[in-house]
Amino acid sequence: HTISLYELGECYHYGIGTEINKFKAFDSYKKAVEKGHINSLHELGGCYRYGIGTEMNKIKAFDSYKEAAEKGHINSLYELGECFRYGIGTEEDVNKAFKLYKEAAEKGHAISLSELGECYHYGIGTEINKIKAFESYKEAAEKGHSISLSELGECYQYGIGTEINEVKAFESYKEAAEKGHTISLYMLGECYYWGIGTEINKIKAFDSYKEAARFGDSESLHKLGECYQHGIGTEINKIKAFGIYKEAAKFGDSKLLHKLGECYQHGIGTEINKIRAFESYKEAARFGGPESMHKLGECYYYGIGTVVNEIKAFKSYKKAAKFGGSESLYKLGKCYQYGIGTVKDESKAFELYKKAAENGHTISLYELGECYQHGKGTEINKIKAFESYEKAAQNDHIDSIFQLGICYHYGIGTEINLIKASEFYEEAT
Repeated sequence: HTISLYELGECYHYGIGTEINKFKAFDSYKKAVEKGHINSLHELGGCYRYGIGTEMNKIKAFDSYKEAAEKGHINSLYELGECFRYGIGTEEDVNKAFKLYKEAAEKGHAISLSELGECYHYGIGTEINKIKAFESYKEAAEKGHSISLSELGECYQYGIGTEINEVKAFESYKEAAEKGHTISLYMLGECYYWGIGTEINKIKAFDSYKEAARFGDSESLHKLGECYQHGIGTEINKIKAFGIYKEAAKFGDSKLLHKLGECYQHGIGTEINKIRAFESYKEAARFGGPESMHKLGECYYYGIGTVVNEIKAFKSYKKAAKFGGSESLYKLGKCYQYGIGTVKDESKAFELYKKAAENGHTISLYELGECYQHGKGTEINKIKAFESYEKAAQNDHIDSIFQLGICYHYGIGTEINLIKASEFYEEAT
């Protein structure tokens, strides 16, 4: 009996009324397929794709899904789309993938609706169409698809294909979180933390991060550690914070490795250990964390947990500066200005200070003023020097406040004003 063969396969596959036996499951599905059972053909595709009860054979998986899809099997249409999208058992063809998702979506297949939304969202096999992306996510979400509920929340939060509606964003994340969707649990925490579509509630934020962290979500582990470290929605417990960072850092997440480095460097929840701090920053930098690349530069520059090495410091600052971080741009500028770990180049130093200053970096604004005043790496421009000092002084930078006094005293880039000069000298002392 064909259906019974299929059902027997399910029993062996999932341990229903018997022990799991993947080989017998595969055999049962295969026998049912020989009798023309479509659902078994789909299951057979899964067996070949993932090596369930047989050797993995992606070509046979593709063939099984294709045959079932041609017979109108909706799940197989979706799986065939996956094969074309990711090149499973066939050549990659995102256009065919899009068409298959669309065909399955038109038959009400929730996962395909979600994938269709992603295709429209990012232009996979079709032109980008944020409105259609939103509509696809919405339709899938109405069928209870948790990933689509999360995507719908993002659409409402950032106005993707629809107007921004933070309340609806919160509601979508909440519904998906209640279905156990990990990213939505994290986003729910963010909503409670920042008051997105709901009132700020740090306790609920902590609870959401904690639940998501239980599933190994790195962003949530990071946030949970910070909650324990700073007492956000819970009592301060730096030992727990350190334990979370240490355990989670094993997964190679750059942010968590960086936090672990900070714990070792400053004795947060553990004893100070500069060598381990250096090792953590180094590992985090290896995974591409710009903040850690900068910290690694600091370690080499100041000899934190390692010997001073100005060349390695320069290289680390240079890597970090590519990500546009103001502090790294500033430090790289200092290296070029004074020839630290590299050949002295005041023009490059000026350009780096200028870039960091445009980001509002206070010390770089001061250094930019120095460059303009004294013609370091650029032509002398006393008006721009004055303007740079003035901007830095607004951020309470003492040296810039003093320099403003000098500018007013001697008429550098502005008119002489001895009263203002006196006021700035006094403020700087």
